[in-house]
Amino acid sequence: MTSLAFAATGAAKAAGDAHLMTLVADQVASRIFAKDATLWGADAEAESAIRLGWVEAPEVSAVLLADITALRDELRAEGINHIVLCGMGGSSLAPEVITGTAGVELSVLDSTDPAQVRAAISDRLATTAIVVSSKSGSTLETDSQRRIFEQEFNAAGIDAKSRIIIVTDPGSPLDGSAREAGYRKVFNADPNVGGRYSGLTAFGLVPSGLAGVDLAALLDSAEEAAEMLRDDDVDNVGLRLGAALGGTSPLRNKIVIVEDGSGIVGFPDWAEQLIAESTGKLGTGVLPVVASPNSPEVLNGAADVLVVRLVAGDSDVELRDNEVSIAGDLGAQMMVWEFATAVAGRLLGINPFDQPDVEAAKSAARGLLDATPAPTPALFTDGAVEVRTANNDAGWLAEVSTLADAITALTGTLQSDGYLSVQVYLDRLANAPLEQVRDELAGLSGRPVTFGWGPRFLHSTGQFHKGGPAVGVFLQVTGAAQEDLAIPERPFSFGELIAAQAAGDAAVLADHGCPVLRLHFTDVAAGVAQLETVVAELAGRPLDA
Repeated sequence: MTSLAFAATGAAKAAGDAHLMTLVADQVASRIFAKDATLWGADAEAESAIRLGWVEAPEVSAVLLADITALRDELRAEGINHIVLCGMGGSSLAPEVITGTAGVELSVLDSTDPAQVRAAISDRLATTAIVVSSKSGSTLETDSQRRIFEQEFNAAGIDAKSRIIIVTDPGSPLDGSAREAGYRKVFNADPNVGGRYSGLTAFGLVPSGLAGVDLAALLDSAEEAAEMLRDDDVDNVGLRLGAALGGTSPLRNKIVIVEDGSGIVGFPDWAEQLIAESTGKLGTGVLPVVASPNSPEVLNGAADVLVVRLVAGDSDVELRDNEVSIAGDLGAQMMVWEFATAVAGRLLGINPFDQPDVEAAKSAARGLLDATPAPTPALFTDGAVEVRTANNDAGWLAEVSTLADAITALTGTLQSDGYLSVQVYLDRLANAPLEQVRDELAGLSGRPVTFGWGPRFLHSTGQFHKGGPAVGVFLQVTGAAQEDLAIPERPFSFGELIAAQAAGDAAVLADHGCPVLRLHFTDVAAGVAQLETVVAELAGRPLDA
């Protein structure tokens, strides 16, 4: 039996006291499960009407399990035991959490970085099948990844069609082209579920199941949670979490999510994209911040921060003031957080199912690919780092000539309610240790800091950056490709694509009036080491720590 446990202190508890009776009286829980599209206002009704399929996903998705299991067994009988997922945003984050928590290997390619793509196509190709996941069927990154894998399969004498599995919405461009091409299998997902709510649909289940996860247990847990969540009751964990996320007064709009013994691997990253893309619009929303139990944001207790701890069911964690703890296994947690995010949207007065600002960066990148403009010249070079801004019109960088001073100048632009977003367009697997700068920058700046790998964050937290409160400052990191990689039948390479995605997003952020510091590594290894050293020195950490 699925068990869920919730506790709250301070502002989070007060939010429940303030809103739970009204949420229950308005029958919000039962109306969500009845797919009542009127819950988020007249302006949101049309979109909500086609985005509430997630409430029945555990039941509806059960019919997929037999086909997924049969295909997994077929592949294994043919000696194919390595699954690579080509997906972005929710299409990749949910399977990464599901397989990581189950201890099952799934290789996730959610980048256009040439080095990361090359590593993926060079890894056990003879025993590999790929899952290409795209809700729209026109995602540029996944199309490019499919093209390079198809080329490599064929070049190795492998029938590419037999190694490509597609997950997409029915009727999408990819749905038609994949069937025409004769790929191994096409799975259609529920079109009435948005990408970030799709973890318990084909997008989360197909790659996870092919990799070897017990999907029946996952869905059973989610379905039991759904039965609890539909109750109009003040003890409804989803209502209580939703009130904490969207109903504090004044609004604590930095939600620091901490994995604190729950055993769910990578869940804060999945919750980050769910919350940021759902709530960050119309100048409002709550910014999720992925942190650890000892991160500065957890310890400092800022007035606009709420800490949410993911704990084990038998945990007796002692909460500080203004904290939440929530326990439950993975399927239950996914349902609870989707439900709570929808509730928070109602309290915030926004539509939690649209993403009006996601397209801006994509359009800017396409424009740069079409125009191939010269890159913005560096303001100066310090070692392996070229320092730029989005448009070289940043007064806050006046008379700055070192990397350390540039970072100090950027953090100096932070408002008292602001946040710093670090956006790294490099191979996230090879450069994973760079994430340590997040905590150091949070300590240095005294403000919440998010860390995102580009371009995958553009499909999730990128919505909040452009649509949420305009209090962010941005540190963007790019690198020169040591060896570029052509995209078959495309007029641009992976290196050109990721460069355009970074430049396009920086331009959109600058157009929104946001400070953007761009660091370009002429040598990636040397640049990473230099940035780590400079941030450590600024933070006062011994370099051998």
